[in-house]
Amino acid sequence: MLAKKVSSRISQLPFNSPWFTISIFAFLGLIGILNHSMWRDELNPWLIVRDSESFAGLLANIHYEGHPVLWYFSLALLRRIADTPIIMQLFHLGIATGSVAIFWLYSPFNYRQKLLFSFGFFPFSEYLLISRNYAFSMLFIFAFLAVFQTRGKTYLYLAIFLGLLANSNAYGLFVSFALLLTLLVEFWFDIEQRNQYLIKSKKYDSFLSIVIILFSYLLAIYIITPPADSYLHGGLSNGWLLQLDMRHLLKSIGRLFGGYFLIIPTSKRWLDLIICASIALFMVGLTLIKLWKKPFALFFYIIVNSGILAFSYFRFIGSTRHYGHFYLVLLAALWLGSYYQESKILINNKFSLPEKLIKVVNQWHHFTLMIILFIHFCGGIYYFSKDLVVPFSSSRETVDYIQQHKLENEFIVASRDANMAGISGYLNRKLYYPERQGMGSFTLFKKGRQGVEQDEVLRQISLLLKNQADRKRILMILHNQLKLSRKDLKIMPIKNFERGWVDSERFYLYWVMEN
Repeated sequence: MLAKKVSSRISQLPFNSPWFTISIFAFLGLIGILNHSMWRDELNPWLIVRDSESFAGLLANIHYEGHPVLWYFSLALLRRIADTPIIMQLFHLGIATGSVAIFWLYSPFNYRQKLLFSFGFFPFSEYLLISRNYAFSMLFIFAFLAVFQTRGKTYLYLAIFLGLLANSNAYGLFVSFALLLTLLVEFWFDIEQRNQYLIKSKKYDSFLSIVIILFSYLLAIYIITPPADSYLHGGLSNGWLLQLDMRHLLKSIGRLFGGYFLIIPTSKRWLDLIICASIALFMVGLTLIKLWKKPFALFFYIIVNSGILAFSYFRFIGSTRHYGHFYLVLLAALWLGSYYQESKILINNKFSLPEKLIKVVNQWHHFTLMIILFIHFCGGIYYFSKDLVVPFSSSRETVDYIQQHKLENEFIVASRDANMAGISGYLNRKLYYPERQGMGSFTLFKKGRQGVEQDEVLRQISLLLKNQADRKRILMILHNQLKLSRKDLKIMPIKNFERGWVDSERFYLYWVMEN
């Protein structure tokens, strides 16, 4: 009798409610994001917004970043509310939680798939804990798909989300353009959809939608196109790779494998590259056949993956946050396909596939999709837990030490500048950067910035001490342990901060005085 009552009570608990899972995600996300120690890629945009001298200066600085404006404009608004990067983290938590909420409420996936996705690597770690513009991709792709059915009456909502997605990041622009092409192809070939829109839409709907799209795309392309004096080539020393390089091609396809299975094959071993590329292409093949009867979703999947793979090969091989878009595209294509009835366009022509093959592939695709979701779930739990224990960057721990010992007002020389955004951001002040021979906070990779070695850092410190008699000592922060000395300088180690995921975000503190 008691067992029945307990069982009845348990069955009434809201475990199966989407809002229960969303709330758990938000609660754990709040713990994780406030515990997270931000690194340079998170805080450099915040510093650009904080220390740009004017709106025109802000636009000029963003131009060197290789990213559209949306994230920076969002940070500018947030800074009006609170002048602390913590508000950026809370905003980012809202983006991740909103994405998961849309996925739970509107996507066609079953309960188990939604649960595995929500606590997977990208929603629960990479696009939650690390506050960057890539979480916008997840939000706006899902928002677009959630309102996809409104295209029978209006394209305005879709145009807005496509514009926002295009101005999120370069990969978001690729996905946005592929979705736009899909809408255009559908409008051209689907007579029923076209007639329904023409009958039900308001007078200026198409005009406004086109204006939003054109403005958004032109803005995004203009901003992400690097100025002439930029030397940020996206990971390639010469900017573009225009010749055939089989190893690099397999590495690019390996990013697709990484997006699905969270493992990046080592480029030093041909066998790893070939096996991983083969598995990735096998999964792509399964998905193509899975979508065979949904030609518009199939078109989207082919176009966007081709675009991102081409970009990975010719321009920028990418890393974790970038190849996560392959994973989002996979889910988006399946979600998009759920809106369409099965079509016989491809079945009744020379591209037809046997029904038995399609049935078998559907079973295999479901099985492999569940494996992918489970791998991502394990990765999400692992990296979220790891971030609770091991700091992602040593920047916050370093700044905590500086503040506890009342050193924040000392004259600080910090090098390498590109690795010091975390220090400047948490201290909320500028530092002296030898790379620019002056005070600064954020780093732009453009003409005028010179990389320096430790001997040049010490030379500049020596000049600073000689030229300003009232300055008896300088606090020096390096991201590598000091290996040199100078006869005219007395250098005293203070403390090392070496706990952190990112090797280049470990910091070494020294007092430097005239000898």
